[in-house]
Amino acid sequence: MNQGLALEIMLSGESVLLTGPAGAGKTFVLNQFIKLAKADGKHVSVTATTGLAATHLGGTTIHSWSGIGVQDFIPEGFADHMSKARREIIEKTDVLVIDEISMLHDFRLDMIDEVCRAVRVNDEPFGGIQIIMSGDFFQLPPINRGDSRAGGFVVNSNVWQELEPTICYLQEQHRQDDEVLLDILNALRAGNLRRHHAESLLARTEVFPDDLEQLTELHTVNIDVDTLNAAKLKELDGDTIEYQQTTTGGDMYIQSLQRSVLAPSALQLKQGALVMAVKNSIDRKYVNGSLGTVVGFEPHTEYPIVEFRNGKEVTMVPDTWELRDGDKKRASISQIPLRLAWAITVHKSQGMTLDAARIDLRRAFVEGMGYVALSRVKNLNNLYLAGINQMALRVSEDAQSIDGILRTKAASDAARFAHLEKAAEKRKTSPPPEKKAAGWSDKIAKMRETYPNAYRPWEASHDDTLKQEFQNGKTPKELSSILGRHEGSIKMRLQKHFGEDIVQ
Repeated sequence: MNQGLALEIMLSGESVLLTGPAGAGKTFVLNQFIKLAKADGKHVSVTATTGLAATHLGGTTIHSWSGIGVQDFIPEGFADHMSKARREIIEKTDVLVIDEISMLHDFRLDMIDEVCRAVRVNDEPFGGIQIIMSGDFFQLPPINRGDSRAGGFVVNSNVWQELEPTICYLQEQHRQDDEVLLDILNALRAGNLRRHHAESLLARTEVFPDDLEQLTELHTVNIDVDTLNAAKLKELDGDTIEYQQTTTGGDMYIQSLQRSVLAPSALQLKQGALVMAVKNSIDRKYVNGSLGTVVGFEPHTEYPIVEFRNGKEVTMVPDTWELRDGDKKRASISQIPLRLAWAITVHKSQGMTLDAARIDLRRAFVEGMGYVALSRVKNLNNLYLAGINQMALRVSEDAQSIDGILRTKAASDAARFAHLEKAAEKRKTSPPPEKKAAGWSDKIAKMRETYPNAYRPWEASHDDTLKQEFQNGKTPKELSSILGRHEGSIKMRLQKHFGEDIVQ
């Protein structure tokens, strides 16, 4: 199935599994769908199974969104004890997106379904929410730990059978441009790795790049990555310049977002440092995964100037990551969108396209890890292997079995929705219609019909009234009426005067 037809099926309101091999463009289609669905006025909750994947889409984890956290079972009366805010988000959601679905346990998908039905008082799957799942079962699987409930892929869940999602299996390739590497990756997926495939890979252990210093290494464990990056930076001459992130939101939300942002909280750079962009540039000067070298620092601001491999020289300014929960913004982090790039873990490379990489798979410890790592580069000539073990050449037998079933269903689903091909072609050739939004002055005028002082400056006398009446026991709702401002504005002003914890 091509991207255009998959997009039209999703926009038609179908619950969907969007799948396909690494580099097929799943994230691109997902972003297009989210943008168009929101423009159509739908409440879209964007989630992923990991915080890292969630930040790529500007969302939150599915565990947080549903309120299940790390629990293995739904306790009795769970939905009745959820916070009002959590219930409202689930109740308002029209579309729930879950990215990196391969890493979600089957029983947890059933738990999410149970929560949605209970909160929305609707016995349809997920309480009637349109579900968009995205991922590739050949990539990282759900991890079973000895001290928690064991499970498998989501296709084994009870709700999967009831939901019967439409399968959108993307088959176009938008990353690899090398038939040899593509053949190896396809053989890995099929569990049909032949001697000539292994020999092609092993041959890359004998080849060394001209400039090892300007190459990203992929490792399987964090300690190897941190050690190498620190050592390489220390070797460079010159002063170290450090950039500290800035944050907004509650501590718990900031910590959750921090675990998902690839830019470090304290970024240390020197001239000559090998760096990687960790966000897409709005003006397309670089993308998430682009490699470059720090060639200088801008006067006054000391922002780093990076020369990327595409030849573009860019002054890197702070960018922002947000943790969103439905339509609510819970936290944000602003930082220079860079990280040291002499090394990165295979796990954190998922979703990236790398210009070139030196990959160490001698300590691969889970099925699919080798496939994820090898599929990050565009062609075999830009892949250098430090070593590889047997685990790196394995993919899940369950994934292979599932893949056959998904391909068969995807073919019948593509035929069933063939009538949408014309709409897909039309969308490709026609610019999206511009949605005329109400002007800002119109919005303020409308708001002031209810809150006369909305968006007006806080005068000293208003502040005095706010503090005095609050200390006399008035609630934010009562203060809203007294001062003619939205209750949210009242709460923020109280937090400014009395601290973050004064109003829950």
